[in-house]
Formats: sequence, structure tokens, C-alpha cells
Amino acid sequence: MNEKLVQEVIEIEKAAQQTFDAAVREAEQLPRDAQQEAEAMIEKALREAQDEARRLVQKAQSEDASARILQEAEQTMSDAKGLSRTHLERAVNFVVNQVAGR
Repeated sequence: MNEKLVQEVIEIEKAAQQTFDAAVREAEQLPRDAQQEAEAMIEKALREAQDEARRLVQKAQSEDASARILQEAEQTMSDAKGLSRTHLERAVNFVVNQVAGR
């Protein structure tokens, strides 16, 4: 009976040692897993930030192009108005001269 009790204690100690060893291995793995997860999160955040930066730059370039096109259109309209005034004045003068017989 005594020998059986000793054998049971030895088996319990072996099981406890195995449980302890497994816990140590898991504890050693946790920092590596956390480091890998943190690196993955940093990479994801960096990619997202770069994508957002690209979108903002494209939007700004698009807005700049729109502003430039609008400014050019306004300048063209202004030039056209000035030119049409000149043509109108010349046409009025022509008609007046024709009517006056000059």
C-alpha cells in the first residue's frame, strides 16, 4: 500500500511538472505573440494612414485643378465680355457713321 501511495505521488508530481512546463512554454510564447500582434497592428495602421494620405492628396489636387479650371473659365469669360464690348462699340460707331453718312 505504501508503494502504491508513493507511485501515485510520483504520477501527481509528473503531471504537475508537465502542467508547469506547459505553463512556462505558454508564458514564454505570450510576449512573442503580443509583439507579432502589435507589429501587425502598427503595419495596418500605417497602411491605413498612407491610404488616407493618398486620398487627401488626390482630393486636394482635384480641388486645386477644379479651382484652376474655374479661374481660367472666369478669365475667359471676362476676356470675352471685354472683347464683346469692344465689338459692340465698333458696331455702334459703324452704324452711327453709316446713318450720319460718313
